[in-house]
Amino acid sequence: MAISKALNGKPAPIISLGFLDRFVNFVSPARGLARIKSKAQIQHLQNSGIVSGNNSRRSMRGWQTDSASADADLIPGLDTIRARSRDLWANAPIARGALRRARTNVIGPGLILQCQINKDALGLTDEQADDWERDTEARFDAWASNKDCDLTRVNNFYELQGLAYLSMLMSGDLFSLLPRNERLNIDSDLRIALYEADQVSNPQYNMDTDKLAGGIELDRNGAPAKYWFTTKHPGGFMVPGLQWIGVPAFGRLTGRRNVIHLFQRERPNQRRGEPFLSPVVESLKQLTRYSEAELMAAVIQSFFTVFVKQEIKSANPLQQSIDASQRLTDPASTPQDKAMYEMGNGNIIGLDENESVEMADPNRPSSKFDPFFTAVVRQIGAALEIPFEQLILHFTASYSASRGALLEAWKFYRDRRIFMGRNFCDPIYQEWLYEEIIKGRIRAPGFLTDNYKRWAWSRAGWVGPGQGQIDPVKESKGSKIKLDELLSDFETEYTAIHGGNWEAAMRRRKRQEKFLERIGVERQKTTAAGAGAAGSVQLDLFEGQDRTDPLPEE
Repeated sequence: MAISKALNGKPAPIISLGFLDRFVNFVSPARGLARIKSKAQIQHLQNSGIVSGNNSRRSMRGWQTDSASADADLIPGLDTIRARSRDLWANAPIARGALRRARTNVIGPGLILQCQINKDALGLTDEQADDWERDTEARFDAWASNKDCDLTRVNNFYELQGLAYLSMLMSGDLFSLLPRNERLNIDSDLRIALYEADQVSNPQYNMDTDKLAGGIELDRNGAPAKYWFTTKHPGGFMVPGLQWIGVPAFGRLTGRRNVIHLFQRERPNQRRGEPFLSPVVESLKQLTRYSEAELMAAVIQSFFTVFVKQEIKSANPLQQSIDASQRLTDPASTPQDKAMYEMGNGNIIGLDENESVEMADPNRPSSKFDPFFTAVVRQIGAALEIPFEQLILHFTASYSASRGALLEAWKFYRDRRIFMGRNFCDPIYQEWLYEEIIKGRIRAPGFLTDNYKRWAWSRAGWVGPGQGQIDPVKESKGSKIKLDELLSDFETEYTAIHGGNWEAAMRRRKRQEKFLERIGVERQKTTAAGAGAAGSVQLDLFEGQDRTDPLPEE
């Protein structure tokens, strides 16, 4: 027997009445009603609250969880997560594509310095600020484009950006030291040395503590005080005995940063980074296994093999036509070879007496493979913040859907680009600028004595490749409308489409215009709609955009 009563228009939970409840109701209806009310209140309390924290619900039973600090949750299993992430990079196409897609769109050929000094704080005119910025950008590019900026002389600074970002995604974090190293015919002594996450660990692999864990030693405020590096990679060739060197996070005399620790912090007090693929490691591995199984089944299905049953070995008319390496009755064959049956393209294989073959039909490719594969990849893309269309480069939807996916992807790419600029490029540029000012090659009054002016002189942005266009005509017209309505500026629109430095592009444009005029090439002249100015020319700031500016009178 059960009782259910609606309360405030909402159905109340059903209360089951046992034998005792019915007996009490029979003897004393008032007490029986009170008993039923008490049971209803208890059941209501058990079913209320946040579902995820309610263990009385059947769906939550058996879910064993624990709560620990960021380091306790991550660091004990970090080596395994890191190794599996690298294995997926090497063997899982979706994983490799995700990491490469992120590196290509965030870094591309390299983020370019764009000085943004605060001229008002420094008391400079626009012309003085522009001159200083152009000179500094040119000097930095000369250092950054040279492979001598790399301690190993393998990559230049722009290539090191992509290497650092990819290593951070794959391993969770990356460490960079900025040693000084004099080299012949090189003005700057600043060098960049990159170290994989494996090379920072507790000395002698001691147990983690609150003060020292994951190779990072904290001060009493919880800030990194020292990083413990191994002299060689622990997974390298013939490493007889590892040695550890403690590198202070900041210089004792100058207070400048010694170590750049590149990682994405997800929780407070987290001192090591989590690999980018960590939340989808299992999904990627299982999906890779499924894909390989489907591929192998399809390959087997494509084979055409003829098996010849040999009733009389010596009288087999096809004996001479069977290749000796495939003939099981070949006297030269070893016992191990006799147990092997290999399918192939057009193979003819002889069988021993009383042997026959039954072929299994794998029925491949499976019609359910593609929808299942697509559904899993969509979940992986959602976890990595890379839309499905971007993750597998599958643009077959409408223009609006494709552009929506592109815009969502670029929210992620733009955020990570700013992260790389602030946490990797800025510290290196500031160290380079410090040395140039110390040696007198760049003049920056107040840089060494005033913290506010040091900040004003060293402000910078980092420009990378643009997001591109799906429909250049539509999107360029949209850029023109935003410019005409004062909703944007030339630099923002140019950078969004093409990337790079807008001012440098305009200077190149000016040089090209002068070159065409010098060799006598006349550009096609058009009239701006509504302007009525004959003799105006189309200025192709954006592809497909109609924008006109009058030429000076001849």
